[in-house]
Order: sequence, then structure tokens, then C-alpha cells
Amino acid sequence: MSKELYRDTRNGKIGGVCAGIAQYFGIEPWIVRILVVSAALFSAGFLVMLAYFAAMLFLDKAPVEMYYRTEEKRDHTVKSKPWQAGQSASEVIKRVDKDMARIEEKIRRMEGYVTSSEYKVRREFRNL
Repeated sequence: MSKELYRDTRNGKIGGVCAGIAQYFGIEPWIVRILVVSAALFSAGFLVMLAYFAAMLFLDKAPVEMYYRTEEKRDHTVKSKPWQAGQSASEVIKRVDKDMARIEEKIRRMEGYVTSSEYKVRREFRNL
């Protein structure tokens, strides 16, 4: 699955360029907006604005299917509050704890594979 850069007009403010860049890199849109505004203020503002409007013209709008995929994946975000999601703090902590346990198990399996002799043999064959 390849990632493609789109304009995110659903979450965008002006043309969806910053929101699309944020979606592509997996960060919050407000961070990208601050970076763009800072770049416009503290450097060649004309070039930054020209690049922004060029991106607005040349980037395609995000397909509708993309919104459904991202909303299904997103269980919790940086900006969501437990009372906004309709969940108690203990439910959110339990969900985060479960996610962390799953991540820790994946890391354990990766470490086990990387330190195994099978990994070393495969690496030697690749290097031939």
C-alpha cells in the first residue's frame, strides 16, 4: 500500500494543503499550519505562499474512501478528551494500556527475531 499526498478539504481551513500534508506524515494539522505560517513570516513569504497555492492547484482532493479508512483506524487522538468521546478516564486508560501491551508484545517478537540465528543467516545470504 503506497501513501499518496492529497488535499484534505474535509479537515482543511483554506485549501486543505496543510491538512493533507499532516495526513500524509501522520501528524496534527495545526503543527503543519504553524510551520507554514512561520516559514511565511520569517523567510521569503512570497515563495511560501506561491508554493502553497501551487500545491492547492496541483494536488488532488482526497478520495471519500480515504476518510472512512482514517476514521476507522483512529481510536484516540492527541486532542480528544475523554468526556468529548463519551468515555470515562478509566476506560481511556484501559484502552491505552491494552494498546501499549500489544505494542510491547510486537517489540518483543521483533527483538527475538533480530537476535536469532535465523536472522543472522538470512542477513549473510542477502550480503552475498
